[in-house]
Amino acid sequence: MIIKKYLAKDMNEALNKIRQELGKEAVIVSQRKIKPPGMFGIFSKKVVEVTAAVDKIKRNDSYKYEKQDVSESVEALKRLIGSQRFQEKSNIDVKEKEDKPESDIQNNIIKEMSEMKQMLSNLTAASNNKVREQSRVEKVLLENDVRDSIVQEIVSEIDGMKDERDEFEKAREVLSNFIQVNTPKIAGPVVLVGPTGVGKTTTIAKLAGKLALIEKKKVGLITIDTYRIGAVEQLKTYAEIMNIPFKVVMTIKEMESAVEDMKGCDVILIDTTGRSSKNVMQISELRAYIEKINSNNIHLVISCTTKAKDIADIVKGYGILNYENVIITKMDETSTYGSILNIVSSAKKPISFITTGQSVPDDIKTLSSTELTKLILGEDSIC
Repeated sequence: MIIKKYLAKDMNEALNKIRQELGKEAVIVSQRKIKPPGMFGIFSKKVVEVTAAVDKIKRNDSYKYEKQDVSESVEALKRLIGSQRFQEKSNIDVKEKEDKPESDIQNNIIKEMSEMKQMLSNLTAASNNKVREQSRVEKVLLENDVRDSIVQEIVSEIDGMKDERDEFEKAREVLSNFIQVNTPKIAGPVVLVGPTGVGKTTTIAKLAGKLALIEKKKVGLITIDTYRIGAVEQLKTYAEIMNIPFKVVMTIKEMESAVEDMKGCDVILIDTTGRSSKNVMQISELRAYIEKINSNNIHLVISCTTKAKDIADIVKGYGILNYENVIITKMDETSTYGSILNIVSSAKKPISFITTGQSVPDDIKTLSSTELTKLILGEDSIC
């Protein structure tokens, strides 16, 4: 057995060193943060000290790892520690050693013995833990960028099903129950909120086209997105093409007036300024506008290409706006759809619409939980 210590600036660097030298079969025995050795160590940042172990046989000057159980080597080390010769070294009588070098030797041996015992304990625990092989469903979900904690939750539910169905059939049932879909009544003031770049303005135009041109409803458009260059002109052009009223709002007072002027419309679609979910002041300013609108039909817009960590931040930051539904955009710009689960899990709100391209008004639709499940499991695609 090889037992080696590694010093690294962080755990990732240590793991890379261990894999390169000892291979994937190596077991992490212990880890701790220490000051670097040497005179200048006391002035440096702490580093990670990782102890790793692996079984090996030496052949042609290279290490080849044995298949034998780690526990055998553990027992060998225990016998070594238990031997009389080793005990004699560790049981130094302090009273008989008066000079300081002898005392330092004793302290070092005691420290090493303590560390060795801890290593043995960790090795024993590692040898008793059998690595669970990933199921086919688990691999597919992870490959499709579903957050690991969600994958484990789904796998746990599947494992709890004791019937003889195929695991993918069970997964379809679990995911269909996990994903909520809602087709809200689009009437009165409808507000779209979300960060910059997720496609709110284009989504507003698609909704306007669907309602005005296909469903023949009287639609009005309002925008408060005066910060982004070209946003106002883009929406104004759509409004002129569809022959529907359009207003630009600069202040909260103007918002009240604009909504009042459009009270004869069946639907008033309101485009908002993209804000960073981390900027509390900007989100609070947006909240003041929405409160004047007095709408219960607020949709958070998130792109399907958004990373899992960013999804959690967006959902948390926009939570004070009390949105009731989620619109997932840019489904055509990715080949993996695991972010759907990441969004639903973080927001805990139903999906109202998805968008699948740039075409107005065609590329906006509502998919069932079954259809979304097929996308997530890689059984279907948008394009």
